[in-house]
Amino acid sequence: MTGTEASTPTQTHDVVVVGGGPGGLTSALYTTRLNQDTALVDRGGGRAAMMLDTHNVIGVTEDVQGAEFLNTAHEQLEHYGTEVYRDTVTDIERTGESSPRFTVETNGQTLHADAVVLSTGFNDVRPDPPLPRTGRGLHWCLHCDAYMFRDEPVYVMGHDEGAAHVAMIMLNFTDEVDLLLREEEPAWSDETDEQLRAHPIDIIETDIDGMFKDPEDRSWLGGFEFEDGTSREYRGGFAMYGSDYNADLAESLGCERNTDGTLAVDDDGQTSVEGVYAVGDITPGNNQIPIAMGEGAKAGIAVHKRLRTYPKSLDELSTERDTDVPSTASADD
Repeated sequence: MTGTEASTPTQTHDVVVVGGGPGGLTSALYTTRLNQDTALVDRGGGRAAMMLDTHNVIGVTEDVQGAEFLNTAHEQLEHYGTEVYRDTVTDIERTGESSPRFTVETNGQTLHADAVVLSTGFNDVRPDPPLPRTGRGLHWCLHCDAYMFRDEPVYVMGHDEGAAHVAMIMLNFTDEVDLLLREEEPAWSDETDEQLRAHPIDIIETDIDGMFKDPEDRSWLGGFEFEDGTSREYRGGFAMYGSDYNADLAESLGCERNTDGTLAVDDDGQTSVEGVYAVGDITPGNNQIPIAMGEGAKAGIAVHKRLRTYPKSLDELSTERDTDVPSTASADD
């Protein structure tokens, strides 16, 4: 063992949460407040951190940016006693059935835990530039941002089933919808092709040559110029090129994955590996902050039920009253 390896700090916790998105933060909040010694490892970044505006989170105003939203969550966790590491997890190993069951390696720490919650999310696959700024003309989530484009000209960029269906869905918000293929051959089915072409949507096959800004607010997209010499105005739109799931840690643990790349989980968020839970965008379903937070809450409660000492069965209790119970320190101690 090298000197560097020997000096690596080692800590033991009941729970280690990997990832600082809304789902992971909520899991950490619940396990901490349920008196489980909890560590959160957050490398920073992620989809929530990119938000210029927070949508669809009741009680949070839309002028709250993603960084502010996440920083407030960190402050809450630290107030209750969560150990927050600004670090990157490099490996997780299952060490056996006896406590602690998992070893979590980071760049600066070795952490041991009885349960692990994965909130590692995914990265949106970006199309080739030119592209407008994310949140100011380039958007990834119809459920978050379609409201912004009511009665405005909109593009949908992509060539698969998802892109075709999002283009048709956007007609619920505006009657000016273009589907930009960018010289890619459509990968949707014949049935979808017939359905799509029956809708009032222009399918633009040529690629984008450039873009121009909104003259009244130059932080926003104004439209695209195409290689055939035409141009079209857009307030914004959606890029539909799929998701790159951050599942390497889960795969190293042997967690089962679904055909779409997400992790298979039960109703409490537990993966196919006992003691490993997953929440947020790495799991199936709509990628929404409130949904991720709900998943985080359910997983946090499930972890507590799994790890808590009491109630014990009668067989576990001695004939004398058990007085060696865990104490609960106040947040101010």
